[in-house]
Amino acid sequence: MSKISILKEFWNFLNERKKWWLTPILVTLVLLGALIVFSQGSALAPFIYTLF
Repeated sequence: MSKISILKEFWNFLNERKKWWLTPILVTLVLLGALIVFSQGSALAPFIYTLF
C-alpha cells in the first residue's frame, strides 16, 4: 500500500463516519513528531525535551 492510498482511505473514513474531531488530534501528533525528528541534531534539542 502506498502512502497516498492510506491518505485517501483515511479521508474516505472521515467523510463516511463523520469523525472530523480526529483531524486536530492527528495534526497535532504529526507536528510534534516532526518537531522531535527535526530537532534531534540541533542545538535546540535540550530545550525542546524539557517541554516533555
